[in-house]
Amino acid sequence: MHFQHAPDTEIKLIRCIRGSVYDVIIDLRAESPSFLQYFGVELSAQNMRMIYVPEGFAHGFQTLEDHTELIYHHTSFYTPGQEGGIRYNDPRIDIVWPLPPSVISEKDQNYPFLGVSFSGW
Repeated sequence: MHFQHAPDTEIKLIRCIRGSVYDVIIDLRAESPSFLQYFGVELSAQNMRMIYVPEGFAHGFQTLEDHTELIYHHTSFYTPGQEGGIRYNDPRIDIVWPLPPSVISEKDQNYPFLGVSFSGW
């Protein structure tokens, strides 16, 4: 689950143009009533849905088909050193993935769990 730290936060608009994914966003805004809640939706070339990822949200997805392709639109450029992440299986968030996670990058496997002391951005 990826995000960029302030001042390099970004808005994303994501669409699946081939195959399908289960796309998830997590609210990291401490003042929000939905703080640390997630929302998941299937995006596919067939359903033509897009997801808007506001500033202050982490984002990740699980591919549901081989050869899946996504298009990302960002309001900011990627800024090395400003990236952050949350473990895909963090028990504090408790995302219910449609398939058992099987191929996970080393970077994503090494993101920390939030812990009870996380108070948002």
